Amino acid sequence: MKAGKMKTLATLAVCIVMAGLVFAPGAFAKDTYKIGGIFSVTGGASFLGAPEKLSMQMVVDQINAAGGIDGHMLEAVIYDTKGDPTEAVNFANKLINKDRVLAIVGPSTTPTTMAVIPLCVRARLPLISCAAGNGIVNPIQPYVFKTAQSDIQAVATIYAYMKEQGMKKIAILCVDNGFGASGAVQLREQAAKFGLEVVSDESYGGKDTDMTAQLTKARKAAPDALVCWGTNPGPAVVAKNAKQLKLDFPLFMSHGVASPKFIDIAGDACEGVMLPTGAVLIADTLAADYHQKAALDKYIGDYKAAYNAGVSGFGGYAYDAMKILEIALKGTNGDKAKIRDNIEAIQGYIGVTGTFTFSPTEHNGLGADSFIMVEIADGTWKVMK
Repeated sequence: MKAGKMKTLATLAVCIVMAGLVFAPGAFAKDTYKIGGIFSVTGGASFLGAPEKLSMQMVVDQINAAGGIDGHMLEAVIYDTKGDPTEAVNFANKLINKDRVLAIVGPSTTPTTMAVIPLCVRARLPLISCAAGNGIVNPIQPYVFKTAQSDIQAVATIYAYMKEQGMKKIAILCVDNGFGASGAVQLREQAAKFGLEVVSDESYGGKDTDMTAQLTKARKAAPDALVCWGTNPGPAVVAKNAKQLKLDFPLFMSHGVASPKFIDIAGDACEGVMLPTGAVLIADTLAADYHQKAALDKYIGDYKAAYNAGVSGFGGYAYDAMKILEIALKGTNGDKAKIRDNIEAIQGYIGVTGTFTFSPTEHNGLGADSFIMVEIADGTWKVMK
Protein backbone atom coordinates (compact mmCIF):
# COMPACT_ATOMS: atom_id res chain seq x y z
CA MET A 1 0.00 0.00 0.00
CA LYS A 2 1.30 3.38 -0.93
CA ALA A 3 2.29 5.76 1.93
CA GLY A 4 -0.28 8.42 0.93
CA LYS A 5 -3.14 5.94 0.96
CA MET A 6 -2.04 4.55 4.33
CA LYS A 7 -1.97 8.08 5.81
CA THR A 8 -5.47 8.70 4.51
CA LEU A 9 -6.77 5.48 6.07
CA ALA A 10 -5.07 6.29 9.37
CA THR A 11 -6.61 9.76 9.43
CA LEU A 12 -10.03 8.27 8.66
CA ALA A 13 -9.62 5.78 11.51
CA VAL A 14 -8.80 8.55 13.95
CA CYS A 15 -11.86 10.50 12.78
CA ILE A 16 -14.07 7.44 13.26
CA VAL A 17 -12.76 6.92 16.79
CA MET A 18 -13.23 10.59 17.65
CA ALA A 19 -16.73 10.61 16.19
CA GLY A 20 -17.54 7.57 18.28
CA LEU A 21 -16.43 9.35 21.39
CA VAL A 22 -18.37 12.47 20.56
CA PHE A 23 -21.63 10.76 19.66
CA ALA A 24 -21.53 7.80 22.07
CA PRO A 25 -24.42 8.16 24.52
CA GLY A 26 -23.15 9.72 27.75
CA ALA A 27 -19.54 9.81 26.54
CA PHE A 28 -18.92 13.07 28.37
CA ALA A 29 -21.90 13.03 30.73
CA LYS A 30 -21.25 13.10 34.44
CA ASP A 31 -22.63 10.48 36.77
CA THR A 32 -26.17 10.97 38.00
CA TYR A 33 -26.51 11.82 41.66
CA LYS A 34 -29.12 9.48 43.17
CA ILE A 35 -31.05 10.84 46.14
CA GLY A 36 -33.28 8.53 48.18
CA GLY A 37 -36.74 9.37 49.46
CA ILE A 38 -38.67 7.37 52.09
CA PHE A 39 -42.18 8.66 52.71
CA SER A 40 -45.55 7.45 54.00
CA VAL A 41 -47.12 7.97 50.59
CA THR A 42 -50.07 5.68 51.31
CA GLY A 43 -51.73 4.51 54.50
CA GLY A 44 -52.82 6.45 57.55
CA ALA A 45 -49.96 8.96 57.35
CA SER A 46 -50.34 9.64 53.63
CA PHE A 47 -51.32 13.24 54.38
CA LEU A 48 -47.68 13.60 55.45
CA GLY A 49 -45.88 11.54 52.85
CA ALA A 50 -47.85 12.23 49.68
CA PRO A 51 -47.04 15.97 49.54
CA GLU A 52 -43.49 15.23 50.69
CA LYS A 53 -42.92 12.90 47.74
CA LEU A 54 -44.35 15.43 45.29
CA SER A 55 -42.32 18.27 46.79
CA MET A 56 -39.05 16.33 46.64
CA GLN A 57 -39.65 15.29 43.03
CA MET A 58 -40.54 18.87 42.10
CA VAL A 59 -37.24 20.24 43.41
CA VAL A 60 -35.26 17.47 41.67
CA ASP A 61 -37.00 18.31 38.39
CA GLN A 62 -36.23 22.01 38.86
CA ILE A 63 -32.56 21.32 39.59
CA ASN A 64 -32.23 19.12 36.49
CA ALA A 65 -33.99 21.71 34.32
CA ALA A 66 -31.37 24.22 35.48
CA GLY A 67 -28.47 21.90 34.53
CA GLY A 68 -28.09 19.77 37.65
CA ILE A 69 -25.47 20.09 40.37
CA ASP A 70 -21.99 20.81 38.97
CA GLY A 71 -23.17 19.15 35.75
CA HIS A 72 -24.56 16.07 37.51
CA MET A 73 -28.25 15.33 36.93
CA LEU A 74 -30.28 14.16 39.93
CA GLU A 75 -32.47 11.09 40.21
CA ALA A 76 -35.02 10.78 43.00
CA VAL A 77 -35.39 7.15 44.11
CA ILE A 78 -38.53 7.20 46.26
CA TYR A 79 -40.20 4.36 48.20
CA ASP A 80 -43.48 4.19 50.13
CA THR A 81 -43.17 2.97 53.73
CA LYS A 82 -46.95 3.05 54.28
CA GLY A 83 -45.98 4.39 57.72
CA ASP A 84 -44.49 1.01 58.71
CA PRO A 85 -41.07 1.11 60.47
CA THR A 86 -40.21 -2.35 59.11
CA GLU A 87 -40.86 -1.21 55.54
CA ALA A 88 -38.79 1.90 56.24
CA VAL A 89 -35.83 -0.23 57.31
CA ASN A 90 -36.17 -2.48 54.24
CA PHE A 91 -36.22 0.49 51.87
CA ALA A 92 -33.38 2.26 53.67
CA ASN A 93 -31.27 -0.87 53.22
CA LYS A 94 -32.19 -0.94 49.53
CA LEU A 95 -31.34 2.72 49.05
CA ILE A 96 -27.99 2.30 50.78
CA ASN A 97 -26.82 -1.04 49.38
CA LYS A 98 -28.52 -1.40 45.98
CA ASP A 99 -29.47 2.06 44.77
CA ARG A 100 -26.35 3.56 46.36
CA VAL A 101 -27.87 6.97 46.95
CA LEU A 102 -25.84 9.92 48.24
CA ALA A 103 -28.41 10.98 50.83
CA ILE A 104 -31.93 10.19 52.02
CA VAL A 105 -34.84 12.62 52.51
CA GLY A 106 -37.47 11.41 55.00
CA PRO A 107 -38.99 9.34 56.49
CA SER A 108 -42.27 11.10 57.22
CA THR A 109 -42.88 10.03 60.82
CA THR A 110 -40.89 9.82 64.02
CA PRO A 111 -41.22 6.01 64.46
CA THR A 112 -40.07 5.28 60.89
CA THR A 113 -37.23 7.77 61.20
CA MET A 114 -36.00 6.30 64.48
CA ALA A 115 -36.01 2.87 62.81
CA VAL A 116 -33.69 3.89 59.95
CA ILE A 117 -31.28 6.12 61.85
CA PRO A 118 -28.91 3.26 62.88
CA LEU A 119 -28.58 2.17 59.23
CA CYS A 120 -27.69 5.65 58.00
CA VAL A 121 -25.27 6.19 60.87
CA ARG A 122 -23.44 2.92 60.08
CA ALA A 123 -23.36 3.72 56.35
CA ARG A 124 -22.23 7.33 57.00
CA LEU A 125 -25.06 8.48 54.76
CA PRO A 126 -26.66 11.92 55.24
CA LEU A 127 -30.31 11.61 56.37
CA ILE A 128 -32.63 14.62 56.46
CA SER A 129 -35.81 13.51 58.21
CA CYS A 130 -39.19 15.15 57.70
CA ALA A 131 -40.47 14.07 61.14
CA ALA A 132 -40.82 16.14 64.29
CA GLY A 133 -39.69 13.99 67.22
CA ASN A 134 -36.94 15.65 69.21
CA GLY A 135 -35.24 12.28 69.67
CA ILE A 136 -34.25 12.30 65.98
CA VAL A 137 -31.56 14.90 66.60
CA ASN A 138 -31.12 14.54 70.34
CA PRO A 139 -28.55 13.20 70.94
CA ILE A 140 -26.79 14.50 67.85
CA GLN A 141 -25.78 11.87 65.27
CA PRO A 142 -23.19 13.21 62.80
CA TYR A 143 -25.14 12.21 59.66
CA VAL A 144 -28.71 12.81 60.89
CA PHE A 145 -30.61 16.09 60.36
CA LYS A 146 -34.27 17.08 60.18
CA THR A 147 -36.35 19.94 58.78
CA ALA A 148 -39.59 19.60 60.76
CA GLN A 149 -39.98 21.82 63.80
CA SER A 150 -39.16 20.13 67.10
CA ASP A 151 -41.56 19.25 69.88
CA ILE A 152 -39.56 21.56 72.15
CA GLN A 153 -40.45 24.60 70.04
CA ALA A 154 -44.06 23.49 69.51
CA VAL A 155 -44.76 23.02 73.22
CA ALA A 156 -43.02 26.28 74.11
CA THR A 157 -45.16 28.15 71.56
CA ILE A 158 -48.42 26.70 72.96
CA TYR A 159 -47.42 27.22 76.56
CA ALA A 160 -46.33 30.82 75.98
CA TYR A 161 -49.82 31.55 74.63
CA MET A 162 -51.47 29.78 77.58
CA LYS A 163 -49.38 31.81 80.01
CA GLU A 164 -50.48 35.03 78.32
CA GLN A 165 -54.09 33.92 78.76
CA GLY A 166 -53.57 33.25 82.48
CA MET A 167 -54.14 29.50 82.23
CA LYS A 168 -52.86 27.44 85.16
CA LYS A 169 -54.09 23.83 84.81
CA ILE A 170 -53.85 21.68 81.68
CA ALA A 171 -54.80 18.18 80.61
CA ILE A 172 -52.67 16.33 78.06
CA LEU A 173 -53.70 13.49 75.75
CA CYS A 174 -50.98 11.96 73.57
CA VAL A 175 -50.89 9.21 70.96
CA ASP A 176 -49.04 6.10 72.10
CA ASN A 177 -46.16 6.14 69.61
CA GLY A 178 -42.81 7.85 69.16
CA PHE A 179 -44.32 11.20 68.17
CA GLY A 180 -46.75 11.21 71.09
CA ALA A 181 -44.13 10.05 73.59
CA SER A 182 -41.73 12.78 72.52
CA GLY A 183 -44.47 15.42 72.80
CA ALA A 184 -45.60 14.11 76.18
CA VAL A 185 -42.09 14.47 77.58
CA GLN A 186 -41.96 18.11 76.53
CA LEU A 187 -45.50 18.83 77.75
CA ARG A 188 -44.60 17.51 81.20
CA GLU A 189 -41.10 18.96 81.43
CA GLN A 190 -41.91 22.49 80.24
CA ALA A 191 -45.17 22.99 82.21
CA ALA A 192 -43.62 24.39 85.39
CA LYS A 193 -41.46 26.83 83.41
CA PHE A 194 -44.66 28.48 82.13
CA GLY A 195 -46.51 28.30 85.48
CA LEU A 196 -48.70 25.38 84.37
CA GLU A 197 -49.75 22.23 86.23
CA VAL A 198 -50.59 19.00 84.38
CA VAL A 199 -53.77 17.81 86.14
CA SER A 200 -54.65 14.99 83.71
CA ASP A 201 -52.20 12.86 81.69
CA GLU A 202 -53.75 10.33 79.30
CA SER A 203 -52.82 8.50 76.09
CA TYR A 204 -54.59 6.75 73.20
CA GLY A 205 -53.67 4.15 70.60
CA GLY A 206 -52.90 5.20 67.07
CA LYS A 207 -55.85 3.22 65.70
CA ASP A 208 -58.35 4.08 68.46
CA THR A 209 -61.69 5.37 67.23
CA ASP A 210 -63.15 6.67 70.49
CA MET A 211 -61.39 8.84 73.11
CA THR A 212 -64.48 9.54 75.20
CA ALA A 213 -63.08 7.76 78.26
CA GLN A 214 -59.85 9.82 78.29
CA LEU A 215 -61.73 13.08 77.74
CA THR A 216 -64.18 12.25 80.52
CA LYS A 217 -61.25 11.76 82.90
CA ALA A 218 -59.76 15.05 81.77
CA ARG A 219 -63.04 16.88 82.42
CA LYS A 220 -63.12 15.58 86.00
CA ALA A 221 -59.72 17.23 86.57
CA ALA A 222 -61.23 20.63 85.63
CA PRO A 223 -58.38 21.87 83.40
CA ASP A 224 -58.19 25.31 81.83
CA ALA A 225 -57.36 23.63 78.49
CA LEU A 226 -56.50 20.27 76.92
CA VAL A 227 -53.54 19.62 74.62
CA CYS A 228 -53.78 16.67 72.22
CA TRP A 229 -50.50 15.44 70.71
CA GLY A 230 -50.83 13.22 67.66
CA THR A 231 -51.28 13.03 63.91
CA ASN A 232 -54.42 12.19 61.98
CA PRO A 233 -56.82 10.53 62.35
CA GLY A 234 -56.62 10.40 66.19
CA PRO A 235 -56.77 14.18 66.84
CA ALA A 236 -59.85 14.45 64.61
CA VAL A 237 -61.53 11.79 66.75
CA VAL A 238 -60.54 13.75 69.86
CA ALA A 239 -62.07 16.92 68.41
CA LYS A 240 -65.30 15.12 67.54
CA ASN A 241 -65.54 13.45 70.95
CA ALA A 242 -64.84 16.77 72.69
CA LYS A 243 -67.71 18.37 70.76
CA GLN A 244 -70.04 15.46 71.59
CA LEU A 245 -69.15 15.76 75.29
CA LYS A 246 -69.64 19.55 75.12
CA LEU A 247 -66.37 20.19 76.93
CA ASP A 248 -66.21 23.73 78.26
CA PHE A 249 -62.43 24.24 77.95
CA PRO A 250 -60.39 25.05 74.83
CA LEU A 251 -58.65 22.39 72.77
CA PHE A 252 -55.07 22.72 71.55
CA MET A 253 -53.36 20.43 69.05
CA SER A 254 -49.78 19.86 67.99
CA HIS A 255 -48.29 20.86 64.64
CA GLY A 256 -48.92 17.22 63.67
CA VAL A 257 -52.39 18.20 62.41
CA ALA A 258 -51.36 21.32 60.51
CA SER A 259 -52.81 20.35 57.15
CA PRO A 260 -56.15 20.80 55.36
CA LYS A 261 -56.70 17.06 55.91
CA PHE A 262 -57.40 17.66 59.61
CA ILE A 263 -60.13 20.16 58.79
CA ASP A 264 -61.58 17.76 56.23
CA ILE A 265 -61.89 14.80 58.58
CA ALA A 266 -62.74 16.70 61.79
CA GLY A 267 -65.40 18.84 60.11
CA ASP A 268 -67.05 21.51 62.25
CA ALA A 269 -65.67 19.81 65.38
CA CYS A 270 -62.31 21.48 64.67
CA GLU A 271 -63.75 25.01 64.89
CA GLY A 272 -61.89 26.86 67.63
CA VAL A 273 -59.01 24.37 67.80
CA MET A 274 -55.68 26.15 68.31
CA LEU A 275 -52.23 24.94 67.25
CA PRO A 276 -48.71 26.05 66.29
CA THR A 277 -47.87 25.86 62.60
CA GLY A 278 -45.36 27.07 60.10
CA ALA A 279 -46.11 30.21 58.12
CA VAL A 280 -46.96 28.29 54.95
CA LEU A 281 -50.60 27.82 55.95
CA ILE A 282 -51.19 31.56 56.36
CA ALA A 283 -48.77 32.80 53.71
CA ASP A 284 -51.44 34.80 51.90
CA THR A 285 -51.99 36.93 55.01
CA LEU A 286 -48.32 37.83 55.49
CA ALA A 287 -46.94 41.27 54.67
CA ALA A 288 -44.92 41.61 51.48
CA ASP A 289 -41.77 42.36 53.49
CA TYR A 290 -42.13 39.32 55.78
CA HIS A 291 -38.73 37.61 55.72
CA GLN A 292 -40.12 34.24 54.51
CA LYS A 293 -42.58 35.71 52.02
CA ALA A 294 -40.46 35.10 48.88
CA ALA A 295 -39.63 31.50 49.84
CA LEU A 296 -43.25 30.74 50.69
CA ASP A 297 -44.65 32.31 47.54
CA LYS A 298 -42.20 30.39 45.34
CA TYR A 299 -43.02 27.05 46.94
CA ILE A 300 -46.77 27.63 46.84
CA GLY A 301 -46.69 28.90 43.25
CA ASP A 302 -44.41 26.14 41.96
CA TYR A 303 -46.41 23.39 43.69
CA LYS A 304 -49.71 24.67 42.35
CA ALA A 305 -48.27 24.94 38.84
CA ALA A 306 -46.84 21.42 39.01
CA TYR A 307 -49.72 19.61 40.68
CA ASN A 308 -52.71 22.00 40.67
CA ALA A 309 -53.07 21.48 44.41
CA GLY A 310 -52.60 23.39 47.63
CA VAL A 311 -49.58 22.99 49.88
CA SER A 312 -49.10 21.83 53.46
CA GLY A 313 -46.32 22.32 55.94
CA PHE A 314 -45.47 18.64 55.56
CA GLY A 315 -44.63 19.00 51.89
CA GLY A 316 -42.57 21.99 52.95
CA TYR A 317 -40.39 19.74 55.11
CA ALA A 318 -39.32 17.71 52.05
CA TYR A 319 -39.00 20.85 49.93
CA ASP A 320 -36.66 22.39 52.49
CA ALA A 321 -34.69 19.14 52.78
CA MET A 322 -34.07 19.00 49.02
CA LYS A 323 -33.17 22.70 48.83
CA ILE A 324 -30.70 22.16 51.69
CA LEU A 325 -29.26 19.17 49.81
CA GLU A 326 -29.02 21.29 46.67
CA ILE A 327 -26.72 23.64 48.57
CA ALA A 328 -24.79 20.83 50.27
CA LEU A 329 -24.15 18.78 47.11
CA LYS A 330 -22.24 21.55 45.34
CA GLY A 331 -18.51 21.00 45.08
CA THR A 332 -18.58 17.55 46.70
CA ASN A 333 -18.26 15.33 43.60
CA GLY A 334 -20.64 13.00 45.40
CA ASP A 335 -18.54 12.59 48.56
CA LYS A 336 -21.03 11.83 51.34
CA ALA A 337 -18.77 13.11 54.10
CA LYS A 338 -18.43 16.46 52.32
CA ILE A 339 -22.21 16.60 51.80
CA ARG A 340 -22.67 16.08 55.55
CA ASP A 341 -20.11 18.75 56.36
CA ASN A 342 -21.80 21.20 53.98
CA ILE A 343 -25.22 20.65 55.58
CA GLU A 344 -23.79 21.29 59.01
CA ALA A 345 -22.19 24.52 57.74
CA ILE A 346 -25.42 26.06 56.37
CA GLN A 347 -26.19 29.36 58.07
CA GLY A 348 -29.34 31.49 57.81
CA TYR A 349 -31.03 29.64 54.96
CA ILE A 350 -34.62 30.92 54.72
CA GLY A 351 -36.93 28.07 53.79
CA VAL A 352 -40.61 27.24 53.86
CA THR A 353 -40.50 26.00 57.46
CA GLY A 354 -38.30 28.76 58.85
CA THR A 355 -34.73 29.98 58.95
CA PHE A 356 -32.16 27.16 59.17
CA THR A 357 -28.79 27.55 60.87
CA PHE A 358 -27.04 24.25 61.48
CA SER A 359 -23.93 23.56 63.55
CA PRO A 360 -22.12 20.59 65.12
CA THR A 361 -24.49 20.90 68.11
CA GLU A 362 -27.69 21.83 66.17
CA HIS A 363 -29.04 19.47 63.49
CA ASN A 364 -32.60 20.85 63.33
CA GLY A 365 -31.42 24.36 62.79
CA LEU A 366 -34.75 26.16 63.03
CA GLY A 367 -35.16 29.46 64.83
CA ALA A 368 -38.10 31.05 66.63
CA ASP A 369 -39.70 32.03 63.32
CA SER A 370 -40.71 28.43 62.61
CA PHE A 371 -44.04 28.61 64.48
CA ILE A 372 -47.07 30.87 64.49
CA MET A 373 -50.15 30.19 66.64
CA VAL A 374 -53.32 29.79 64.57
CA GLU A 375 -56.95 29.06 65.31
CA ILE A 376 -59.30 27.18 63.00
CA ALA A 377 -62.28 29.39 62.22
CA ASP A 378 -64.81 29.08 59.41
CA GLY A 379 -62.95 26.05 58.08
CA THR A 380 -59.59 27.76 57.66
CA TRP A 381 -56.53 28.96 59.57
CA LYS A 382 -56.46 32.36 61.24
CA VAL A 383 -53.45 33.93 62.95
CA MET A 384 -54.01 34.46 66.64
CA LYS A 385 -53.22 37.93 67.98
